[in-house]
Amino acid sequence: MLGTASSDPQRNHRAAESRRLPVGAEVLDAGGVHFRVWAPRCRAVDVVIEGEHHPLALEGGGYFAGTIASARAGTRYRYRLDGAEAYPDPASRFQPEGPHGPSEVIDPAFDWSDAGWKGPRLEGAVLYEMHVGTFTHEGTWAAAARQLPALAGIGISVIEVMPVAEFAGRFGWGYDGVDLFAPMHRYGRPDDLRRFVDRAHGLGIGVLLDVVYNHLGPDGNYLGKFSDHYFSRRYRTDWGDAFNFDEEQCAPVRELITSNACHWVREYHLDGLRLDATQSMFDSSPRHVLVDIRSAVAEGADGRRTIVVGENEPQDAGLVRPVEDDGCGLDALWNDDFHHAAMVALTGRDEAYYTDYRGHAQEFVSAAKRGFLYQGQWYRWQLKRRGTPTRGVPLRRFVHFLENHDQVANSATGRRVHQLTSPGRHRAFTALLLLGPQTPMLFQGQEFSASSPFLYFADHEGKLAELVRTGRGDFLAQFPSIAQAEVRARLDDPGDPTTFERCRLDHGEREAHPEAVALHRDLIRLRRDDPVISRQGADGIDGAVVGDSAFVLRWFTPDGSDDRLLVVNFGPTLRLSRASEPLLAPPARSAWHVAWSSDDPHYGGPGTAPIESERRMQGETGGGSAAPLHDDRPVWHLPGECSVLLTPSHVHA
Repeated sequence: MLGTASSDPQRNHRAAESRRLPVGAEVLDAGGVHFRVWAPRCRAVDVVIEGEHHPLALEGGGYFAGTIASARAGTRYRYRLDGAEAYPDPASRFQPEGPHGPSEVIDPAFDWSDAGWKGPRLEGAVLYEMHVGTFTHEGTWAAAARQLPALAGIGISVIEVMPVAEFAGRFGWGYDGVDLFAPMHRYGRPDDLRRFVDRAHGLGIGVLLDVVYNHLGPDGNYLGKFSDHYFSRRYRTDWGDAFNFDEEQCAPVRELITSNACHWVREYHLDGLRLDATQSMFDSSPRHVLVDIRSAVAEGADGRRTIVVGENEPQDAGLVRPVEDDGCGLDALWNDDFHHAAMVALTGRDEAYYTDYRGHAQEFVSAAKRGFLYQGQWYRWQLKRRGTPTRGVPLRRFVHFLENHDQVANSATGRRVHQLTSPGRHRAFTALLLLGPQTPMLFQGQEFSASSPFLYFADHEGKLAELVRTGRGDFLAQFPSIAQAEVRARLDDPGDPTTFERCRLDHGEREAHPEAVALHRDLIRLRRDDPVISRQGADGIDGAVVGDSAFVLRWFTPDGSDDRLLVVNFGPTLRLSRASEPLLAPPARSAWHVAWSSDDPHYGGPGTAPIESERRMQGETGGGSAAPLHDDRPVWHLPGECSVLLTPSHVHA
């Protein structure tokens, strides 16, 4: 049957002017729904609703638009192209039956309770990466919301949710999304996501969303049916066709992506984005699309604070430099260098992309002071130079982590860091992560030493499933230990539902592993409440190597009277008979006092002996000159596999 979209030019004009975003289906205050889609390869576009076809009017630039009075929130529809096949809306707000089914009109009106929420600050933030499908047994927004008080209780300030744009299959990581505006239907309806965000804000937690603007997934991607120009003809990513940001007819593509960024922040009150693989967002335009995305996020927030984090494998520090300094204006970047060096130190293994790291003390001093370890040096693993200089970039703009979704899964068996190293080293590096001047990030379950693995899982069918399974094995084969035939044969099948099920967290382990929870809770509290640590090195930070596996970091205060010293030793016990390193000296008229130790029995440690020994002087009777009392004790005793925070205490004359 043939229906009609409104033919009233004035009504259509008023509807177009009232739109919140340039594309998609939007409910009108006066009734009906306004539809708009970019389809320049088509001569005609109809909205198909319950068998009725409603022709849209052709606008300039390849856009089709119109108002359908009978449509409303909840209406399911498709776009029929040139009288032939019908497809989901490229800007669908919800796909209740998956990416191959009809789109649903969504009214973004919601009874928010976060009017007083001002948005998160990067300063002092502790990030927490979450995969909604495995964060709880139910794998829904509602179930995840019930766990938010536990995260608030240990001090998490910002959650970074892995991608939720609609993707094919029953389960997946989310990086093969195909409907950028539609939250994954298996996690709940759009309002369930809104309730999750609203609850998080009520607990003082911000929420960022991981988004993929470099490619779309292989199953359910219909954008090419609407235009040949959505994807680049010049570039290609490792995962598929790259978006067209700088070629012919790129303007509507850029508008689609920037509108998407604005949409998540405006309609879901999200507090920003994490941008996946920005190195594959190819753009040679005078104004990079990343700059426009950052502006769109700010626009959507309408005055609230927002955070935009980038992932950039080549480590281009320019992404977090101000736009006026030829940067992109992002707020933070993931720092793989810290993770890779830490994994070598924690496990002793330096295979594959770990080969250019030694896991030595100097790397952690350098990372604490400068962020990236590679800032233009030759990188053997890639046979090219890696990184750019970070001078002038505030330390908080580097996100440090011991676990994230990629790195846990790349251990082949998906084992967590605490399962790959000794308890002492794990506690020591957790202290370095959470007290260090950069912005720390935990991966879901890390705070309670989760026993569940995190593996690569993706639900595809037929040939695509086989390609994914083979591709995953080929990727992990870069690790010589995994490349062995007997190991590859034991790799988990990404498409097996049990692979996915094994990754679900057991939140009962919070009670079963109280030492791990206490460790993270106390360190995050110390990071937040200590007046010196909380400044993240704003008054200066320095470090020194004092042994093969030992180093110190010192936070300075303006007058030098209240400095902090973190002693980290991830090797065997170290005894220093000489203390010729100036950073070891306490502030004037003070002595160092142990304020916190990873060896505290409360965390499962053996206890901490005094770190600094006091030398005694022997004076001659009658006021003669003083002579040293013979004492062969070391002046510094650094316990093995331990981190200790020292604060000064005043010494009376």
